Formats: sequence, C-alpha cells, structure tokens
Amino acid sequence: MAEGKLLLIAAGGTGGHMFPAQALAEAMVRKGWRVKLSTDARGARYTGGFPHVVKVERVASATFARGGVLARAAVPFRIAGGVIGAVLAQMRDRPAVVVGFGGYPTIPALAAAWVLRRPRMIHEQNGVLGRVNQIFAPRVDRVACGTWPTDLPAGVEGVHTGNPVRMAVLDRAGAGYIAPGDYPMSLVVIGGSQGARILSDVVPEAVAMLPDAIRRNLRVAHQARAEDLERVVDAYAEAGIRAEVQPFFNDIPARLSEAQLVVSRSGASSIADISVIGRPSILIPFAAATGDHQSANARGLAGAEAAVVIPEKVLDATTLSGHMAAVLSQPEAASQMARNALSHGRPNATERLVALVEALAEGAPQ
Repeated sequence: MAEGKLLLIAAGGTGGHMFPAQALAEAMVRKGWRVKLSTDARGARYTGGFPHVVKVERVASATFARGGVLARAAVPFRIAGGVIGAVLAQMRDRPAVVVGFGGYPTIPALAAAWVLRRPRMIHEQNGVLGRVNQIFAPRVDRVACGTWPTDLPAGVEGVHTGNPVRMAVLDRAGAGYIAPGDYPMSLVVIGGSQGARILSDVVPEAVAMLPDAIRRNLRVAHQARAEDLERVVDAYAEAGIRAEVQPFFNDIPARLSEAQLVVSRSGASSIADISVIGRPSILIPFAAATGDHQSANARGLAGAEAAVVIPEKVLDATTLSGHMAAVLSQPEAASQMARNALSHGRPNATERLVALVEALAEGAPQ
C-alpha cells in the first residue's frame, strides 16, 4: 500500500459540491496525504481541476429526484449495493478520514464509514442542509458549515469553517478593485455551473436599458445554458453591447478579479468566490432551491452591504437595470461594496477544514 494517510472525499455532481472538495484535495495532497474522490458521472466533469494524483472512483448515480417509477423503485437497491461496495473498498484501503460534501454520491462512502466506525465529517456549503447531509449530520463526528448560521437538526453542533475556494480563486484573493468610471468596465454574469434561464431572459434587456454613458463602456461576460446561447448572443448584438457568452467559463476567478460588478445566483461557491476576491454583486437567489437555501446564502453579503439581493418573484429588466446603474454610476459606493465583500470572505476556509480533518485523524484508532 502506498505511504501516507488516506483521505476519502465524497461529493455529488455539481460545482457547489465539487469546488470545495477540490480545494480540500489540493491542500491535503500538499500535506503528503493520499486522496481519493468518490463521485458520479456528473461530478466527474469537474475533476479536471483536481490534482492529478487524486484517484477518482465513480459510483452509480442514485437519486429519487429523476427517472420514472421503476427507476425510482430501484434507487434503494442501487444505494445498498453502493454501500456494500464502499464497505469492502474501505476495508481493503482504510481511510484515516472520510469527508462528504453533499449529494447522493456521498451516501455509500459515509454509510460505509459509519458501519466501519471510521472518522467522518460532512461539509455543508449552504445555509440549509441538503437532503443527504440532513441524514448524516447526526451520524458524523463533525459538521463543518460554509455559511453561518446554518440551520442544523436539534442536538447537532456545527463548526463555521467557511466555504473552501480553489487555488485559482485564492491566487486572486483581495485583488485590487478598479471602481466604475468613464473607461472600459466589466460585468460578469454567472448562474451556476450551467448558467440560468432567468438571467438569460432578463440581463441582456437590463444592460440595454442602462444609460449610454455606462453602456458604451461596458463589456459583458455572460454564462448561459447551451440552449439559451444563441438568443443571448443575439440580444446583446442587437443592443450593440460587447458580450462574450459561453455555457461555462474556466477562468471565472480571473474574470471576477477584473469585474466592476457581478450579477449572480447565490450558490455557496459563487458567494465564496465573490467574497474572497471582493466584488460588488447583485444576487438573484434560485427560488426553487431546497429549503430556499440560496436566500440564506445571500444574507451574509446583503447584511454586510456588499450585495443587492433581488428575489426572483420581483425580478424584471427595469428593476435589475436600476440597481446595476446605481452601482456603476457611484464609484465610491461600489468601492465600499467591494471592501465589504472582502471583509465577509473567509480565504482561510480550507485551512480550517484541513485542521478538522487532521484532528479527526489524530483521534482515530490506528
């Protein structure tokens, strides 16, 4: 067996789960740990940024949220099979610590760790626990919270670590903010890993409504779903606005560091990136998020006067354009929002999470 303690990370297939998992993997590899990642096919799309020495193990995706009646009926059996496989795998190569970041692919790893009594922890990125983390919160040794406060089950105590961000974000932490003015400015529009339809519906029209003094200086980077791409490109072109529209930007940290304003969903990873780099933002929480957790995520930046929050139900182009114009026409206020965002950030979140992992490993029977 290879030398070095083994950390088993389990994470579901969204950027919100995978980016903080990547941050922890990067840090533990630098400390000489072996790291394995357990994820599904969706999560595997995000593994390109993980250290190459991280062994990626795919598990079959099993969720009650998708598929027909027969597919849903088979889910418990698929999960049970996954747990048995995970127990056998952890008996062969015993992890020092197992950390789950949420999503159904974390069930086999955490359940096996519970059966084998291995040190185990979950990290919840949002202000409301996801379904899988709700199940395991009373059954793990530590519950690390990315958003504070986090709504936890009775009797469960959380540790506020913050949300770990990737090295590419840390490299831009606290990057100098250039206040809006009569020169080229950048607007970044992000709606999660695959964009958001409502932002594609509203943002181009809102930008077109901006005063000419702002609009003529503006360039836009807009993350839109593939099916919305053509109409979003056309909308910006018809309004004479310089825009780059893609389904996914691989260089979001660099784009955020150059932005005068960010319009975004309030996913936990997006909030963490915006805070650590320190940028003014307009946040539109995803109304259908479980437990309305995106509204909970947005409260911190809103309370710090670093962000404007617009609920989906009142979002329209006129409202959004008015808020955008207010930020982009007031350089001092925009600079203060950037400073406020930075003060809310937790660039040491990864270090806090690493400390919890090491403490669990030290207390584990060898």
